[in-house]
Amino acid sequence: MRETLRYAQSDNLAETNSQHIVTLMNSDKASAITIFLSERLQDLLRHGLNGNPIEYRLQRRASIKDIVESLGIPHTEIGAVRVGNLTTDFGFIPEPGQRLQVSEITPPFDVTRPSKLRPAPLPAVRFIVDVNVGRLAALLRLTGFDTAYGNRLDDRHIAALAHDDNRVVLTKDRALLKRSKIVFGRLVRAVLPEDQLTETLQFFGLAGPYNLFSRCLRCNRKLTPVTKAAIRHRLEPKTKKYFTSFKTCPDCNRIYWRGSHCDAMVAKLEKSGLREDSGLFLNCL
Repeated sequence: MRETLRYAQSDNLAETNSQHIVTLMNSDKASAITIFLSERLQDLLRHGLNGNPIEYRLQRRASIKDIVESLGIPHTEIGAVRVGNLTTDFGFIPEPGQRLQVSEITPPFDVTRPSKLRPAPLPAVRFIVDVNVGRLAALLRLTGFDTAYGNRLDDRHIAALAHDDNRVVLTKDRALLKRSKIVFGRLVRAVLPEDQLTETLQFFGLAGPYNLFSRCLRCNRKLTPVTKAAIRHRLEPKTKKYFTSFKTCPDCNRIYWRGSHCDAMVAKLEKSGLREDSGLFLNCL
């Protein structure tokens, strides 16, 4: 219940400029449109809305993106919009009397392929994670995915980075996903970080193999191999004795090796269903 109320509050903030677009249809059906939502999108309706189909009275010309988002559904969750037998883009402006079918994205979702709603695909799969799912960032980096994260980044900066760096936004914040600069995103449903990783990999069809321990867990930079001799002065006695293979981060200079701390991280991946003996890991220090 607490989560539902939080979403409702976030939606109210995001919808200040869109609440006047459409209102619940109580009369004047001549100015109404009918929206049929797929089952999973119905779960995202803002607090107080229910029923399917939904009839709304148009108060001004507005895009289908703005209309659906005023219902509480971020555009990032929409996979297709149809009017009759035709598919439309987010800029489509409905006319009174039209019947629209709005459906969710069907996984696996390949962000590198163009679609009607997203004609400009991403060149590669890269993420940006907000504080609502912050622990997911380390797990994605652990599996080798380029994942930006900063606990001081506000929504405006996240949206700008997603746009400028061609990243997919992962969050539990609906208002963030409604920002126009964000093209690709996912409203994360899972609660535990390990389950969030599973959800993300499955939704975006990222089946591996994964380049484990190829990125710094702290700053996301790619790790580079380093000789033991070059860092011997920084190693603890037991580390010097028992380990020979090392990597370092070119930014923060952190050292990585296959110690017990790495085993603990691999154990977290196993909670997500990724086993080290499954052949899914290309590299494990």
